[in-house]
Amino acid sequence: MGAWAGPAKGASTLTKKAVSTLSEAEARESPVTPSFNELLAAVHRSLDDSKAEDSAFIDLKGKTALADAMIVATGRSTVHVGAIADRVIKACKAAGFPAPRVEGLPQCDWVLVDAGDLIIHIFRPEVRQFYNLEKMWGGDRPREMRTV
Repeated sequence: MGAWAGPAKGASTLTKKAVSTLSEAEARESPVTPSFNELLAAVHRSLDDSKAEDSAFIDLKGKTALADAMIVATGRSTVHVGAIADRVIKACKAAGFPAPRVEGLPQCDWVLVDAGDLIIHIFRPEVRQFYNLEKMWGGDRPREMRTV
């Protein structure tokens, strides 16, 4: 399998700039609460501390009602993926947020941490390349239809 080529169109590398996702103008117009930015910062710190690789931030606002944003990260092995997920879960709890819902922790090929407005996917490299969530949720995804 080839090496991961980076985030797809519409995805961005997770940096300190992504942690402060909203400019002051956007913050006045956006329904996102300041607690979302606190959650994002706590998750970003935990990913950095646990040496997660190739973290990508995907803004989901206007694309789905599932969450406001998604983070996709890679661990080098199943043990590393599990350790990253544990650290993210502990960071959410330590920051005062409710315990996130978690799927995939026993196998650790792909662990999904659902923290409400933020969904964190942690993959082994081969699994991340196979599912390619950045492409699926990137900028070209049509808006989700909502029934009224």
